Order: sequence, then C-alpha cells, then structure tokens
Amino acid sequence: MSKFTGVPSPVPLHEQATPPSPWPRRLSRRVYLRETAIGGNAPITVQSMTTTPPHDARGTLEQIAELASAGCDIVRVTVPDALAVNALEKIVTESPIPVVADIHFESHLALDAIRVGAHGIRINPGNIGTPDAVREIAALAAEKHVVIRVGVNSGSLEPDLLARFGGPTPEAIVVSAKRHCQLLEDAGCARIKVSLKASDVRTTVAANRLFAAQTDYPLHLGVTEAGNAWRGSIKSAMGIGCLLLEGIGDTIRVSLTAPPSEEVRAALLLLSAIGLRTGGGPDVISCPTCGRTKVELAPLVEAVEAELAQLAKAGNTVHLERIAVMGCAVNGPGEAREADLGIALGKKSGVLFKKGIVVGSIPEGEITERLIQEIRSAAEPGSELKASPIA
Repeated sequence: MSKFTGVPSPVPLHEQATPPSPWPRRLSRRVYLRETAIGGNAPITVQSMTTTPPHDARGTLEQIAELASAGCDIVRVTVPDALAVNALEKIVTESPIPVVADIHFESHLALDAIRVGAHGIRINPGNIGTPDAVREIAALAAEKHVVIRVGVNSGSLEPDLLARFGGPTPEAIVVSAKRHCQLLEDAGCARIKVSLKASDVRTTVAANRLFAAQTDYPLHLGVTEAGNAWRGSIKSAMGIGCLLLEGIGDTIRVSLTAPPSEEVRAALLLLSAIGLRTGGGPDVISCPTCGRTKVELAPLVEAVEAELAQLAKAGNTVHLERIAVMGCAVNGPGEAREADLGIALGKKSGVLFKKGIVVGSIPEGEITERLIQEIRSAAEPGSELKASPIA
C-alpha cells in the first residue's frame, strides 16, 4: 500500500488483522479505496485532509507523504476548480495512500476527478446540484469502480429538510443521507460510504445511531468543525469514541484546526485507547499526581511522549505495548509492574521495572535519561526488552 510504513502503522492496513473487540460491531457492506478496505469488519481506517494549495501537486504530495508516515490510511484533497483537477491527476498517481477528491458546488468537477483517477470522491448532497447531476456522477463512478462518500453536514442541509424538520436535526440529516444514497443506487452505484456530521456532539451521535440502525452503508465518523487541537480532540473523542464503543463506524477523521498530522495522531491515540487499532505505538500511562508526589512528573512524561513522537516520525517501531510513569507508592508499583517498561517514583529516586521485574533504583537526576535510553533500545531492529539488573 505505502512505502511509508513506520510507526504507528508498521504493517500496511490491508494486511493487518482486526484486533478482537469486546463488543459487537455493526456489520456494514465493504468497499475498497484502492486496496484499502472500509467496512465489513475491516480495521478502522484513519483519514485526514491536506491543507496545501490545491494547485500545488508537489507540496500536496509532500504533505501526503508526511501523513502516510504518521499512520494516515486515506487522504482527502479539495478540488475547487479545473486547475486543481490537473494537479489531482499527478497526486493520485504518486500518492502512497488512497486519495479522495473533495467536491462542492460544481458537479462537473466530480466527473473530472473520477476521470483522472481519484480513488474516491466526496460530495455533499446539500450543495452538489440537481438530482440529475448526482445521477450522472453515480453512473460514471459505477463504471470506473470509484467509491462515493455521501457527506451530510448539519451546516449545509437542503432547504426543504430544514423547513420540514425545523432545523438541522438528527432526523433531517438521516433523511438527507438516505435519499441521496437511493439516488446513487438507482443509477447503479453501490460503492457508497456515508458521513453524518455536526459540530454538536449529541447531534452527530444521534444521527449516526439512527442511520446505522436503518442501513448497511459503511460509516465515516467525525465531529465537524470540532475546534483546535485541545477542544477538538476532546469533542471528537466523545463523539467518535461513543459510537465506536457501540460498534458503529468504519473509518474516522478527527477534524482539528491544527496541522493534519495532529489529526492523525489524535485518531490513532483514540483508536488505541479503546483497543481498536494495533501498531499505534506504546500506551503511555501516568498518574495525575497529588501531594504524595515527590518528583516533577509532568516534564518526565512529556520527555517520554516527545521521544516516542520523534521515533515515530523517523519510522521506527518501538517494541513496547505499555509504558508506565507513576508518581507515588499507592498505585505506582502495581502499574509499573504490569507495564513492559515502568518507573515507580519515590523521594529522589524511582524503581525501574521491565516486564514486571524490578531491575534497580534510579536516582532522580538520571530517570529521564534512563527511560529515553530504554525506549530507544526497544526501537532497535530485532530488539527484545530484557529484564536484566542494572549494572
């Protein structure tokens, strides 16, 4: 799929096994963007969108390479005019991951994007044009085996639905999506995935629940216009995470007012937190600190996270599932013992654990350096964490 297969996606997604889930997952129909499967119990995919000028093919490809290296599975590129279509042709040809063309207002651009090889297109029923225009797009997509994403946003619903339902309600969003899916189906296009988004978490969750109960289309999850990296990640985790925990959803985007790579990082952490993604890098657990904490914990945790991010950016796999950085004797020794690599801090020192075994006591001034050293060792090819005592 992509030569950019470092952490946190060391194995091409289409070759990964689906992690076991403790809850039933909605079984949707399966579609393919290039060789990447969406739906039908395939692994949850992560998407983002480029922010480069749409006419700058080279700059866009560089950003896509960065996203792919970070673990992004699918990328969306805006196509606002004919010049962008020309750039799209080069982007599609050279991109290491599937490319979805994002189309608004001009239905002929969707046709052009399909003709130059886009692996998928995203259209918004509220602004793409007449039913006849949608049918024309659907017919060509069916002929070229291109996936269409019906993207319904609360901010651009059709006027008749706003009048009928009194606003952008979950029910209005669902009716919009269903009637446009039917248009596509009637034109012979069955390769469909759907997103139902609002900037309000509860509306997003309610709309997706309703739609999931009534159809088998694969669902792209996200909270649109969620906000900056801090606020947007929390809103996205609430909305996307809630649905995933109910078994709903096949592909996700964490929409942030932040660099696209931050969207990918947030999405991977979200999936890792609920056990739906392997290869997302180690799970770092750390206590919130209290009056018992005798060592400055926050800088130590930040140093660990920064090292993991740097190793991931360089394409290195860290062969650890969990790292524990704990601040006191209440839960510290237990959590550190259960981790692959753990430190339980006390007064001016910390007890280092590897694979559940105490390997020694580290002076406070050496703790950060020692943890970084252990993490780097675990990123070496063929490395295997050994619980040997400290020399």
